Amino acid sequence: MRSLPFLAPTPALVGMVHLDALPGAPGFAGDLDAVAARAAEDARRLAAAGLDAIMVENFHDAPFYKSALPPETIAALTRCALAVRDAAPEVPLGINALRNDGLAALGIAAAVGAAFIRVNVLCGAMVTDQGIIEGCAAELQRMRMVVGHEVAVLADVAVKHAAPLAALDPAQAARDLVHRGRADALVVSGTGTGQPTSPAQVQAVRAAVPGVPVLVGSGVTADTLAALGADACIVGTALKGSDGRVDVDRARALRRAADAARAAT
Repeated sequence: MRSLPFLAPTPALVGMVHLDALPGAPGFAGDLDAVAARAAEDARRLAAAGLDAIMVENFHDAPFYKSALPPETIAALTRCALAVRDAAPEVPLGINALRNDGLAALGIAAAVGAAFIRVNVLCGAMVTDQGIIEGCAAELQRMRMVVGHEVAVLADVAVKHAAPLAALDPAQAARDLVHRGRADALVVSGTGTGQPTSPAQVQAVRAAVPGVPVLVGSGVTADTLAALGADACIVGTALKGSDGRVDVDRARALRRAADAARAAT
């Protein structure tokens, strides 16, 4: 299992850089340099607020491919990841290639020196708005041995914006992700972007895989962070201002809440 040093002390904060639409996506505005520049500015704001890690994803590329992102998307995501890394070189970097291209995320991470990737469906199968997405653990873990063996894998348990094909036991799913999919950490989320995550589900997953880091992937605010009991929180929506960019004051408020939670433990 790969370590994630930025998770100590807990709760750690992973701030999201939600990229504007990339080339090929319906919403692309025609200027990749501008997309990269905005990503870099968001990264600088997250770093200034003292967040523990930053994750980049092609958030505005909807509708998403299930997997196998086209070359232009992979190239543009790499370009933006480099801009983020250069803007906040001391902050650990993560990659999420939506919807579920773990192989592309791993390749980008290895190329830009990222510390981790997020894979929405590592094991099993989920029904999503992209159709049925199947896990990619076998291919991903073999590729990791070749090009990105130092890159940690964060895997979702019952990922948001999705439903299982059959009844899902979160505890067993967590054990399968760790022991069969070889995930390094697990992510528990609400039903959709910005939706609250159940503290009970966080604790059920933690109990199923003792010693494995558990992160919350949606709905975190300064008011709810402490009660979640997670090792880290991935935060995007709560940090955005009215212009859709990272708001430093909101990020600092979340940092204060995390520091207070650390002090209370």
